[in-house]
Amino acid sequence: MQELINITNNMRDKKILVIGDIVADVYVDGRISRISREAPVLILEKAGERVVAGGAANVITNAATLGAEVYAVGVIGDDNYAESLRNIFKDLDVHIEGLVRDKSRPTISKTRIIAGGRATVSQQIVRIDSESHDPLSKKVEAELLAKIDKILPNVDGVIMSDYGSGTITSNARKLITRFAGKKKIPSIVDSRYNIGKFEGIGYVKQNDSEVGAFVGFELNDVTDLISAGTQLLTKLNVSGVLVTRGEKGMSLFERNGATHHIPVSDKSEVFDVSGAGDTCVAAFLLALTAGAQPAVAAKIANYASGIAVRKLGTATVSATELIATLERAR
Repeated sequence: MQELINITNNMRDKKILVIGDIVADVYVDGRISRISREAPVLILEKAGERVVAGGAANVITNAATLGAEVYAVGVIGDDNYAESLRNIFKDLDVHIEGLVRDKSRPTISKTRIIAGGRATVSQQIVRIDSESHDPLSKKVEAELLAKIDKILPNVDGVIMSDYGSGTITSNARKLITRFAGKKKIPSIVDSRYNIGKFEGIGYVKQNDSEVGAFVGFELNDVTDLISAGTQLLTKLNVSGVLVTRGEKGMSLFERNGATHHIPVSDKSEVFDVSGAGDTCVAAFLLALTAGAQPAVAAKIANYASGIAVRKLGTATVSATELIATLERAR
């Protein structure tokens, strides 16, 4: 356990580039007033609204709270959500010069309407997503590539967080993969829908359902899991595949043939799994940059994710919290 604590301490001030789909997670709280006379729906009185970092923005904030010096790269719109995210990043001393503003598209947002009352439990009743489905313009992509090219020589590791919104273009993938391979710096990708396009990157992080979708069969047992993880490892020619498995923990498959099954670190009540994968990928990559062997990095990521799932909504985990948890687990 002392090794994990030492690695976590060494994660501080590592320089990390995080590129991906920058998302504003918006929570609108409403108090139930009455039933509408226009339709059989609730009328809510707006009680508040908050914006938190989602998607790649959540990876950025998690890497920052875990102690890294983070360079954020992505595309934002010219709107209030963009400003809210920029302010969140500034408060965490994140470098934001890598953010490209595209006035032709909105900042990606996912707005959750939360309804509740004095005698009722608050719950989400609907989610409204807003984003452009058009590919990036050549001008915006060129600006994005220039930002990446300028930042890469200054970092110790790279995270690509792909939520399927098109920020990580083919050219961006190639640029990062070539650079990370040539300079031998740790790199990892977490891609929800397009993992097959990231051949040659350092490490891959997926959840078990995503891996199953990629290989084309359900993972009903450990044998299926090993088969799927090995296939993904071979097809993408990567150094390792990290698979998150919910209440069953994590599994790491390495190029050298080693397989590690890591049980959950804490079996207490899980409040919310939103964003826990972002915490996982940030902690894993940071641990690698701090000199951890992959299996040790996976254990640290497992502990960090265990903290995240016990928080409501998209949340971050701090280095102080992680070290305290590791100390208790001695």
